[in-house]
Amino acid sequence: MSRPITIFTGQWADLSFEEQCKTLSAIGYEGLEIATWADFDVRKAATDPAYVEEKKAMLAKYGLKTWALGSHLTGQCVGDLWDPRLDGFAPGALAGKPEEIRAWAIEEMKWTARAAKAMGVGVVTGFMGSPIWKYWYSFPQTSEEMVEAGFDEIVELWTPIFDVFDECGVKFALEVHPTEIAFDYYSAKKLLEKFNYRKTLGFNFDPSHLVWQGMKPELFLRDFADRIYHVHMKDVKMNLDGRTGIIGSHITFGDTHRGWNFVSMGHGDVDFDAITRELNQMGYKGPLSVEWEDSGMERVHGATESYEVVRRMNFDKSDVAFDAALAND
Repeated sequence: MSRPITIFTGQWADLSFEEQCKTLSAIGYEGLEIATWADFDVRKAATDPAYVEEKKAMLAKYGLKTWALGSHLTGQCVGDLWDPRLDGFAPGALAGKPEEIRAWAIEEMKWTARAAKAMGVGVVTGFMGSPIWKYWYSFPQTSEEMVEAGFDEIVELWTPIFDVFDECGVKFALEVHPTEIAFDYYSAKKLLEKFNYRKTLGFNFDPSHLVWQGMKPELFLRDFADRIYHVHMKDVKMNLDGRTGIIGSHITFGDTHRGWNFVSMGHGDVDFDAITRELNQMGYKGPLSVEWEDSGMERVHGATESYEVVRRMNFDKSDVAFDAALAND
């Protein structure tokens, strides 16, 4: 297999770090994409070598490695306009205090870069939030000036954070995702432009968020090949039956009345064959990280099945032309 198969620990955060390692290693995973809220303290990792050695020793005990830290919840608090949902992503003492939550998140992201350096990890995946997501439908009318101001605000908020990332030699991989400043193809392109294609910023490619919006993920890979810093393997099942729609109807994930649902690998509509071929063509050798999200399936079963699907799809590019043997000497 050409790329290590890892799994994101965000959906396993109810388990201790050792329980995560033991459970996921037993399935066959080669590494963990460590969620910073899943029994992992970025400030301790950045400042306490003994803490880092403890985490590394635990990974090694179960034959695991790590190639990325995941900072989705912290990053969301940097760029979002506050509402009560953000209180669950920040320390409890900051609940209901928007300015303090944002200030905490900015500093926490800087500590995350330092923690990644201490762990010997070159990529942090995550979200950036968006001050203009609520304007996505453009009614009441959203002016171009409002959109530009939103992107400019993200640049202002994240530039000091990225300065620390650069100091640490770590890259940030944004997961293009609804509720983020970059949620589809053209908003992702605009974000890169706004940051003047700063090398610090790239993408954590997750096809599931693109498919239900009607995009072809393999084209995103092709056009942003030099900015794919990490890859999530996650599937989504479409159910547009004439009653359902892509906006979701405020129906809970997992309910079969929804127009789409995240599902375990192999149960959805993502073309992973096309994705693997595109990754091969662009020379991506980083991890394929399963992000298991399926409210309709028991998670160990789902993570096990997902591992097998990724293992099967993780094929190398051919090193010979299939018709080479047909030529005469």
